[in-house]
This record gives sequence, C-alpha cells and structure tokens, in this order.
Amino acid sequence: MRNKSFLLASCVALALGTSVARGENLLEVYQASVKSDPIVREAEANRLAALEAKPQARALLLPQISLGGQVNTSDSDSESYFPQVNPATGEVISVGNRNETDTDSYWDYTAQVTQTIFRWDQWQTLKRADSEVALAEANYRAAQQDLMVRVSRRYFDVLAAEDTLSAAEATLQAFSRQLEQSEKRFEVGLIAITDVQESQAAFDSATAGVIAAKRALATAQELLRELTGEVYETLAKPAEDMPLDQPQPADEDTWVTQALEQNLNVIAARLGVETAKADVKIAQSGHLPTVDLFAQRFENDRSADQVNTRIQRSDDPDVPPPVPVAGIADSNRTDDVIGLRVNVPIFSGGATQSRVRQQVYRHRASRERLDGALRGAERETRDAYLGVLAERARVNALKQSVTSNQTALEATEAGFEVGTRTTVDVLDARRRLFEAQRDYARSRYDYLINLVRLKSAAGVLSPQDLAYINEFLTRPTPLQVTRPAS
Repeated sequence: MRNKSFLLASCVALALGTSVARGENLLEVYQASVKSDPIVREAEANRLAALEAKPQARALLLPQISLGGQVNTSDSDSESYFPQVNPATGEVISVGNRNETDTDSYWDYTAQVTQTIFRWDQWQTLKRADSEVALAEANYRAAQQDLMVRVSRRYFDVLAAEDTLSAAEATLQAFSRQLEQSEKRFEVGLIAITDVQESQAAFDSATAGVIAAKRALATAQELLRELTGEVYETLAKPAEDMPLDQPQPADEDTWVTQALEQNLNVIAARLGVETAKADVKIAQSGHLPTVDLFAQRFENDRSADQVNTRIQRSDDPDVPPPVPVAGIADSNRTDDVIGLRVNVPIFSGGATQSRVRQQVYRHRASRERLDGALRGAERETRDAYLGVLAERARVNALKQSVTSNQTALEATEAGFEVGTRTTVDVLDARRRLFEAQRDYARSRYDYLINLVRLKSAAGVLSPQDLAYINEFLTRPTPLQVTRPAS
C-alpha cells in the first residue's frame, strides 16, 4: 500500500514538469513587473491620453482660422417664358428668354477668423481639463502602488507555498518511516494491526498533502509569472533574524489621518467630484449666450461666354424671329466682413434642462463615491495597521510554537519507544509540528505584506519601501519550478 502511495506521488511529480528559470529578489521581481505588467502600462497610456485634454481645451479659446474654396468649369442652358399683353393689338403673347452660358473657369475662396469673446462652456472645459489631468495622474500612481502590493503578495505567496511544500514533504518522509517502523513492530507482535492502519492513514493523508502543496506552489508561481512574464528558479527569503519593527509612527489614528489625505483612491474620488462639478457648469452654459468676434474675406472670379435670346411666341407672321446676343460674361467679386456674432438660446425643447439634471445626478454620485473611498481608506488602513501588530506578535508566538512542538514530538517519540505513548500520539505530534512550521513561515510573510499594505493605504508606498524590505531577504531559496504538463 505504501508503494502505491509513493507511486502516486511520483506520478504527480512527473506531471508537474520543471523548466529552466532564474533567481531574483523582491526588488528585481518588481522592476521586471514594471516593464511587463499590462495594468500599469494601460494606466500610463491613459495618463498620456489625459494630458492632451489641457491643450485641446485651451485651443477652443484661441483664434480659429479656416480657409475654403473651389475651382470648376460648367455649361448651362436655360429657357423660360412668361405671358405679356401686346400694347398695339391687345393680344396676349408668350415672351421668353433662352440663356446659354459656357464658363471656362470659376474659382472662389473664403477665409475666416473667429475669436471667442464669451463662451462659458469653453472656460469651464479648460478648468475641467486640470482636474482630468490630475485624475489620470492619480490613477497612474494608484496603479503603480497596486503593482507593488501585488508583487509583494505574490512573491511571498510563492515563498509560503514553497515552505508549505517543504514541510509537507518532510512530514511525508517522517510518516513513511513511522509506517515502516509500525509494520516491523507488527510483524514481531509488539503492536496491533490498528497502529499500522493509523500509520498508513497518516501516510496517505501526507501524500495527498504533498500533492496539494505542489499544486498550490504551481498556482503561486503562475500568478507571479503573470506579472513579470518569467519563471523563477530561486527567490530570496527573509533570514531568521529578520527584525519585526512596529509601524512608524506607532499610532493608528495618525496613519488613518494620513490615509484620508493621501490615499490615492481618495484623491481620485475628490478629483472626480471636481470634474463632475465642472460638468454641471458646462451643462448650465446651454442657458447662456455666446459672443464671437469674426472676420471674413470672400473672393471669386469667373471667365464665361454667354448667349441670350429673347423669344416671342405669336401667330403674327410679321413678328421678327429671335435674334441671339452673344458676348463675354466675366465677373469677379470681393467681400470683406468683420463683425460680432451673438447667439442667445431661447428654447431647445428641454434638452438643456435635462442635461443639467443629468450632470447634477452624476455629481451626487461622485460625492457618494468619495464617501465610499474615505470609508474604504480608513478601513484598509486600520486593518493593515492591526495586521502588522497582530502578525508581529503571531510570528513570535508561532516561533515558540515550533520549538515547543518539536520538543513535544521528541518526547512523544521517546515515550513511544518505551511503550507509554501510542502511534496515534506520535502522528498527532508530527501533524502539530507541521502545522506550526507552516503557520510560522506564513506569518512572517504576512507581516511583510501588511507593511506594504499599510503604506499603500496611507498613499505613501514607494519603491524605496520595497528596497527596505528587500534588505531582509538574504537567503536564496531554490524553488521547485513547476508547470502543468501539456
């Protein structure tokens, strides 16, 4: 049965193949993620796009110059009639005119310059652009801080998964030895078959635990690879003498006050309120007049030949036939205009009032979003601060727990040898030691993660903070670099 369990573990190990990778520390992983992470690159592109809002808004207040024209040739032929009374005879006759024009060339152009004198919406758009640019900058910085938090969490999640796997494998080896000893003792009649079955059950559970730990490590490595695009063979972990400092300042309310002022989500929400307020004013400008100064020049030139024929329809044979008159029909024209254009809105079907109400509702929503951001920043800051304190104390407690469980295991094994303790006691002692080792490793990483979270919640997290933590990571740790088989 033990051989079958070993075979199962071996199959899983083969299914999770190894790959050539590299070793890094926290700061190097972060620097790689800055170049690779699509979320940060998206935020940077959005920031650069938002920077263009200011020159676009300013452009509306500067002179607008346009020039247009056309060049063409044309032929036209028209004929029209109208009734007329012959004064000599009193007869009603039809008199018409035929016009044939052959335009050899025609061109015209219009040049216009317009300067805004008063447009309330354009001035408010310029003010709004400042908030829009600042909002994009805040979102970009928030994305940078979020990346630092994600890198830290995933980096230490890999180390925690590796420690869990190492402890699980050590436990599996110990349970394997325990099973071998139980089988030998049973063969010589020192223990009952139930002790062998207990050892076998513990061994099987430990085998399943190793499989789960390998899977968890593979998942953690994939999550880290998602940020950097690379798989790591070695990661640096903190030394045993890593200092467990309290947050500075060591005052929860001070951190909360700082977060309410500098948390980037709060800053972005405040800028969102300013932007929404500007949108209300822009919508209200639909009720206001606009005043523009304009100057315009129009010029055209035409070269044409024209034939005019006056036609008189009559039954009188004495009426002479129409005589065409041909000649040159050239023309040119120049207009220079300067003036002040005023437009006063009177009624737009209620559209302006609707747009104002729409922006007022959005402004209200932005204020609610700000309130939510303030509450979230306070909650996150308090949670991270208490997390640092709790994990600091938990690290010390779990460190002592590992020592105590190790001592307890040795004592239990000694009692088992002399017959005062049972196999179940030894197995339980080993499980407790495994859990203590796993929890101790995890608590050290959670302490560091909470330090990063606290700085991020307060809005002051920077790469220098990762560099500070990186100084404690002095133990390169080989990883079982795994990936699912294709």
